[in-house]
Amino acid sequence: MRIVSLCPSLTELVFDLGRGQELVGITRYCVHPAEALARVEQVGGTKDPDVRRIAELRPDLVLLNEEENRREDAEALARAGIATHASLPHDAAETAAMVRSIGAVLDARARAGEIAAEIERRAAAVRAEAQGARRVRFAYLIWRKPWMSVNRDTFAHALLAQAGGENVFAERAERYPEIELADLERAAPDLVLLSTEPFHFKEKHVDELALATGLPRGRFRVADGEYLSWHGSRTPAGIDYAESLIAAARA
Repeated sequence: MRIVSLCPSLTELVFDLGRGQELVGITRYCVHPAEALARVEQVGGTKDPDVRRIAELRPDLVLLNEEENRREDAEALARAGIATHASLPHDAAETAAMVRSIGAVLDARARAGEIAAEIERRAAAVRAEAQGARRVRFAYLIWRKPWMSVNRDTFAHALLAQAGGENVFAERAERYPEIELADLERAAPDLVLLSTEPFHFKEKHVDELALATGLPRGRFRVADGEYLSWHGSRTPAGIDYAESLIAAARA
């Protein structure tokens, strides 16, 4: 099978399902596993794939993410007669289902079942551990100027809430709402996570935000965005990572 993946987390999943040698096209944002990806042709970005080149590669399947990729590109692929598989899991359970679904179309059901079962096992364990524990009020920032956070309809929210977190911007209407620093100051979360993607927050931004909001510096932490936003074979580790962030804030 000839496969093109237009989503970094799905590219990683293809390799972990044992089908990496069948990848013929990826995006420039696909970075894991780095050494293996060096041989695979890049066909643009997640928002600007070269549909003509993808068609020339004659893939049997193109893997898409409904948020990372654009509807018009999916429709262009369909018009070219190219089969696609699109997904958008919002939480651990939906991720397990997605892994099984992709495993089925790639004829990798056994390995997909193992990964999905591990996601479900870790999610159940973390939920059980969070029962009765003090909730940790958090904010998760993904962009700077404008400052942006996440609401409850996001994967990062789901992982952190599952571990006992309470998102102070959960009820915002937009999935990725713009916020003012005054909003953050008023909400006074126990934990403010600064994601390394899509904006690459660094320790200097911890200093900036602590000074601007007056919140204690110890409440801020740079968080690995790949673990909290990539869904697929990375999800079991992401579940544990989310738990570690909440547990540390609770302690």
